[in-house]
Amino acid sequence: MINLASSILILAGLFFYLAGSIGLLRLPDLYTRLHALTKADNLGLGLIVVGLAMISGSLLMTMKLLLIWILVLAGSAASAHLIAQQALRREQN
Repeated sequence: MINLASSILILAGLFFYLAGSIGLLRLPDLYTRLHALTKADNLGLGLIVVGLAMISGSLLMTMKLLLIWILVLAGSAASAHLIAQQALRREQN
């Protein structure tokens, strides 16, 4: 039962990664692309981390996975902010 739930979560995470990648390619401007990519990828990674944590069987491994997810959340938010800020500055000049 746990393997089935884990597989469903991992597949859902992969779906969100795919949706974010499609959004990156199809959306019209930088800001909507950044929004689609950061939101979908962070949710996708979260679902994958939860799915992997369910089958890891180790508290240490689960904590490492959560730490990786938190670091990626912080990194993607900071990089998206910096990219959007630089684009806004270029538009104003």
